[in-house]
Amino acid sequence: MDPNEAAIEAEIEVDHTALQQEQAAQHKRQGQVKAQLAKGGVDTEADEGSPLLPQRSVEDEDPKQPQWSEDLSYLPWYQRPSIFWVMVPFFLMTLAFGGVLAPKVQLITDLICREYLSEQELMDPNFTTIPVDFNGGDNDQCRLPEVASRVSLFTLWGSLIAGLLSALSSPKLGALSDRYGRKPMLIFTSIGTIAGEIITIFAATYPETFPVWVLLVGYALDGLTGSFIVAMAIANSYATDCTPPATRNVAFGYFHICLFLGIALGPIAAGYLVKATGKVVIVFYILTAVHTFFVLFIALAVPESLSKKRQMQAREKHEIKKTETGASSDWIQSLRALNILEPLKIFWPTGPGSSPGLRWNLVVLAAVDTICFGVAMGSMTVTLIYVKYEFGWQTFEQGRFMTIVNSSRVFCLIAILPLLTRLIRGKADPAKKNTGSDSFDLTVIRIAVFFDTLGYLGYTLSRQGPPFILSGVLAAIGGIGPPTLQSALTKHVPAEQTGQLLGASGLLHALARVVAPTVFQAIFSSTVGKFTQTVFVCLTSTFGLAFVISWFIRPNVYFHEELAEDAAEGNGSAQGRPRHEERAPTPIVQPMNDTYDAVLKRVGVRQRT
Repeated sequence: MDPNEAAIEAEIEVDHTALQQEQAAQHKRQGQVKAQLAKGGVDTEADEGSPLLPQRSVEDEDPKQPQWSEDLSYLPWYQRPSIFWVMVPFFLMTLAFGGVLAPKVQLITDLICREYLSEQELMDPNFTTIPVDFNGGDNDQCRLPEVASRVSLFTLWGSLIAGLLSALSSPKLGALSDRYGRKPMLIFTSIGTIAGEIITIFAATYPETFPVWVLLVGYALDGLTGSFIVAMAIANSYATDCTPPATRNVAFGYFHICLFLGIALGPIAAGYLVKATGKVVIVFYILTAVHTFFVLFIALAVPESLSKKRQMQAREKHEIKKTETGASSDWIQSLRALNILEPLKIFWPTGPGSSPGLRWNLVVLAAVDTICFGVAMGSMTVTLIYVKYEFGWQTFEQGRFMTIVNSSRVFCLIAILPLLTRLIRGKADPAKKNTGSDSFDLTVIRIAVFFDTLGYLGYTLSRQGPPFILSGVLAAIGGIGPPTLQSALTKHVPAEQTGQLLGASGLLHALARVVAPTVFQAIFSSTVGKFTQTVFVCLTSTFGLAFVISWFIRPNVYFHEELAEDAAEGNGSAQGRPRHEERAPTPIVQPMNDTYDAVLKRVGVRQRT
């Protein structure tokens, strides 16, 4: 061995011992480390799972590789994370989600109609009516304003219960996905859905004696595990782990393709099943089996997108904050911990790396995203109730309507959005650094919201089925908006906070699921039989407001990680050093999450195998 190299390696051994001692000492000074880190970067009080600023040096990263490759590139292809692993099971889950909508509304309508007619018979002995057919019959005797109003109120309570519980669980599950991986959270979200579908199976099997209020328990179980909204947010987090910022809107678009393709094909498939078998319950059996397959496939086949290293880093940062918070814990801190809106602080970052423009963009983007995705999804049920009352559409006709509209939405996502992205941006360059949302993103968002507004205006003016369907096709063009909005949001925060950001976005969607159905179904319940289209007037106005707000989003605004890292590492103030100035040499002893391999890399000696 060369004497100089031997001397260097001996010095490294001494440095390694010093590093271990320094790490032990820093564990005793966790509060000080946390306080120093909190001075630079996003507000660390955002959530109990709020990750801190990245500790690694920018020079140690390879910008040409996705985020997972530094830890998982040694694995064979079938064990590497990719959005295509999740797209197949996610599509099946959306197929089940779409397939259950119309049959469930039909089942609730029939159960409530049975109760209403029974009440009328008790009040008036001379009242006679045809018994309710629970096997997909026309049930024209149920096309009453009183029945439609009760159905709207019942689904209002169901959405309220599911939405409130989902609002409580969404940010927690989003933060947990940063610490324990995306797979466990995806599985957990389906468990409550399966439990709720089992209750629905009992309702469809014994409709003559089943009390309709028990279905609210199924809504509660679905909301407690995060519901479909959290599954969508975590799937987007998985995509973020595997995709560079330049093509992230297309990756998110793939998941929205799965969503709307499932909503397109699920209802018509369910309608044909009911028409062929004459039994609604068969739909719920099949959809429960689909959710069960989703859980098994995710658990056994899909690779995790977060490496153990990144999970451990997130857990360490969580423990630092937990230790600091626990040291000064009192009843006031306990009350603050119950604040479900606290995760929304991530939309208002402070400290080095942030800026007023960044905060403004995050708030405006979150508002438009909540309206376009949350409110649109929340209004689906009231739309089905409306067409059943106004046009007399049953499960098959409702399914056909949803298939036409959502097939158009899928075409926009699978053809128009990727084509426009490729023509305008060209081939994606993974080495290109994140520079925030560009003018192309903002143009897509504004066009999408405009067509949403135009489509809902058509709903308001339509008095027959065909124009109503055509209006739905116009609104489907707005489907290119949500994936672009989600992609734009992720371009405004560090990669380590993607799960937290999308969890907070899921919280907003869950709150929209509470507020939107409550407001719009209450409006429909109050105006049905009078001016029934009032609910669509309000929806059109809401999308019009989103269109106006979208013009206040600023392009090329993003979080400056380099400035935040400098402040966290103590290498000088963010304002005191020019952005392109060379960094000072990195010292041998780094913060706690540094490793011996990093020491070897800095001194220029390659570790021997």
